[in-house]
Amino acid sequence: MPMSRAGELYLDLLKKVLRRDGFEPQYHMIEPAAGSLAGTVYAPVRKLLASRNLTLVQSVSSQTRELGEYWPSSAETMLGSARLDNVQQCATTALEDGVPGDFLEAGVWRGGAVILMRAVLEAYGDPDRVVWAADSFEGLPKPDESSYPADAGDTHWQWDQLAVSEEQVRGNFERYGLFDDRVRFLKGWFSDTLGDAPVERLALLRVDGDMYGSTIDVLRPLYPKLSPGGFLIVDDYGDPNLAGCKQAVDDYRAEHGIADEIVPIDNMGIYWRKSG
Repeated sequence: MPMSRAGELYLDLLKKVLRRDGFEPQYHMIEPAAGSLAGTVYAPVRKLLASRNLTLVQSVSSQTRELGEYWPSSAETMLGSARLDNVQQCATTALEDGVPGDFLEAGVWRGGAVILMRAVLEAYGDPDRVVWAADSFEGLPKPDESSYPADAGDTHWQWDQLAVSEEQVRGNFERYGLFDDRVRFLKGWFSDTLGDAPVERLALLRVDGDMYGSTIDVLRPLYPKLSPGGFLIVDDYGDPNLAGCKQAVDDYRAEHGIADEIVPIDNMGIYWRKSG
């Protein structure tokens, strides 16, 4: 059954608020890459500012906002409009086509995309499906270079801004009136939690793992649970700075003979629909 006009307007407004699009000046948190010269120089400055509850920011261009290529100061998501629209499109198509299963995002940061998933269920009046938020809530793991050589030298585990607590994400759900018993958290490293997670079937799986290990550790246990007709979204596939993510996806597809067409979302994200 198609969504009502009121539901469409609700979701459009929610996406704008999740991005703070048009509601406040847009600022980008200045965070040089950990391990770089700039990162080394900036680290003590950032600690000093943090001790005074301050953050160094700069203004963000409209193009940068649209592509989601920045660290927002307060928004619940760093996703651009195309990738948020894609989450809604995949979720609504799965509902309208009756694809069985829950919705899950692995790597939720402040929770924006998975909040949108829960809002889609609300807008459709779906009474049964669950949304799962899988994350360490401590940032990214240290690279396991022996198991995943593609992650050698990766410094994401040093990026404090990627560590958003479960309590903060829960609070963000509550801010939008969307936290209930159909929002469930899977806390821990993907390699430890997803293999025996109590997830039976999925209609939508969104992967935002950045690294080879964090991406393959989602695909191996959860892609087999994705129903035919369901959607797999990968956030970082096209980012040249996160080449391990693309390699993990390509390796998994080759290993399992997956030939479903990869569809670009923007310059970074991709998705495909699982065939029967």
